[in-house]
Amino acid sequence: MFNLEIIWQYMPRILQGAVLTVELAVISVLCAILIGLVAALMQLSGSRLLSAISVAYSTIVRGVPDLIWMLMVYYSAQLGLNAVTTALGWSYFEISPFAAGVFTLSFIFGAYFTETFRAAILAVPNGQIEAGHAYGLTSFQVLKDITFPLMMRYALPSAKNNWLALTKSTALVSIIGLDDMTRVAQQAGSSTQSSFAFNLISALLYLLITYVSLKVFVFVDKRYQRGVIAGGVNE
Repeated sequence: MFNLEIIWQYMPRILQGAVLTVELAVISVLCAILIGLVAALMQLSGSRLLSAISVAYSTIVRGVPDLIWMLMVYYSAQLGLNAVTTALGWSYFEISPFAAGVFTLSFIFGAYFTETFRAAILAVPNGQIEAGHAYGLTSFQVLKDITFPLMMRYALPSAKNNWLALTKSTALVSIIGLDDMTRVAQQAGSSTQSSFAFNLISALLYLLITYVSLKVFVFVDKRYQRGVIAGGVNE
């Protein structure tokens, strides 16, 4: 069950898959944060149309299983894209598994970050924002220099959970042919009759990513909690 020689033979490929998993997760979470921030601002913009679009996006995406979105983007969207390119006489265009994975994970977790940022923005004291406008700052400057830094104090706990969930959801890309560490470990286990050993290695690597991530969040949390005193915000 634990043939170290065989495991060592496959470790370079599994580690390459782990690097690919981290790349996929980092790119996806950055895109998801951007989508979530824009969608949260749409909900709070005062525009009924923009708010309705954002609410519909958040509700629909969070209500459909991640696996279905992954299959729809990679397979269904590919068929639709092929139909369009054929009709227009363009050359065949194939969606890569990595691009499909990034798009799908960003699209899904953008909805979760929308709710995270919306709640965090609402938690920012209005007096801080009003003071920024009183000093003559533009709306963008208020968002960048006041709202965003203050809201991160409230958003970090939920953002941490979103990141950890996204990291685990990267395993979904294995079903669309991307050689992340889950797919490589599964292939190695099947070919060597050592599924438990290789799946255990994959699980341990995910735990390592989680451990490092939590350490990073401790550092980030300390940075954004500067100026906070016991019992509230030092205003």
